[in-house]
Amino acid sequence: MNTPNLAVADAAEEASTSQAVKAQLRLREMILAGELPGGGRIVELTIVEKLGVSRTPIRSALMRLEQEGLLDALPGGGYAVRTFTERDVSEAIELRGTLEGLSARLAAERGVAPPLLAAARECLDRIDDALRHPSLDDEAFSRYVTLNGQFHTLLGSMAGSPVVARELDRVVSLPFASPSGFVVQQANSPQARDMLIVAQDQHRQVLDAIAAREGSRAEAIMREHSRIAQRNLHEALQNRQLDQMPGVRLIRQRA
Repeated sequence: MNTPNLAVADAAEEASTSQAVKAQLRLREMILAGELPGGGRIVELTIVEKLGVSRTPIRSALMRLEQEGLLDALPGGGYAVRTFTERDVSEAIELRGTLEGLSARLAAERGVAPPLLAAARECLDRIDDALRHPSLDDEAFSRYVTLNGQFHTLLGSMAGSPVVARELDRVVSLPFASPSGFVVQQANSPQARDMLIVAQDQHRQVLDAIAAREGSRAEAIMREHSRIAQRNLHEALQNRQLDQMPGVRLIRQRA
């Protein structure tokens, strides 16, 4: 029997996978922080030296980031950091709204287990608590961003569809298409809390629609919900209020 050899091989494969995941996360951070400039070619050897891992996990990480949409595969081999137009960003947000709407409709039509609905309601109660003060400090704003992400994750799991969940994961991996992608841009706006209150009301409405098995209504609410992000995108680009947003350097401004 070759059990010891198989165990060694399995351990080596697991270690390689772990290195690839870590490299993927670090490379994503570098891209969003602008350490790897938009449009620039990825120099594999430089990345290997910078991260201190071998080429195999680096290549795996680059392939995954290309699948996420943060890199472009070059015709002659290798990758370049992808850049996005305002239209690209707008369409990514629209796609998220469409997928979240589909997920909400399926959840309503198929039914959701009471514990999952209870977890979502508890998350919304915590958001209410974060928004209870007339003005939001940095801590409350940060709590909202975290809880908002958690609620959208719970919502995406309610459909019980691996296919929809996978596609949602792909689109929200782009920083500006995530549920909180443009929320940070609101932080210093006088209307910040008002906009978050509107968004929170939509959260409540969609959860009620799902619980009541109103599929069409749930879908319509989530599609409308994404309009808030569209509005924030247009205001941010118009006012150039993008300094705090992750991945801002990847968005090409219109002339």
